[in-house]
Amino acid sequence: MKKSEIRFSIALDDQKVPEAISWTATDAGPDIHFAKAINIALWDRDERGTMKIDLWTKEMPVDEMKRFYVDTMGAMAESIITATNDSVMATKMRNLCKELMNHIDEEERKQS
Repeated sequence: MKKSEIRFSIALDDQKVPEAISWTATDAGPDIHFAKAINIALWDRDERGTMKIDLWTKEMPVDEMKRFYVDTMGAMAESIITATNDSVMATKMRNLCKELMNHIDEEERKQS
């Protein structure tokens, strides 16, 4: 059986706020990659529930954070098709993403 490994490294300041997030993966080559935010969700088979980790660095701007979450939901909409073939659920998720992007775009127009 082939195994793949993903490792995250989080550098914290004195108040335990993330300053830097880096990651490596056996299938992504030897390079260290950097991120401003991570959102990890796992389905715990014993607890039959979702376990989540949400972290972001001090350098993650609010506008990018909003886009990050909309992008994440959009990717989940694509995954739901693959995992369940539920096109109704995927369409509703995509529509919500469009609505949220319109909201973000409108906020940005107001700030310009």
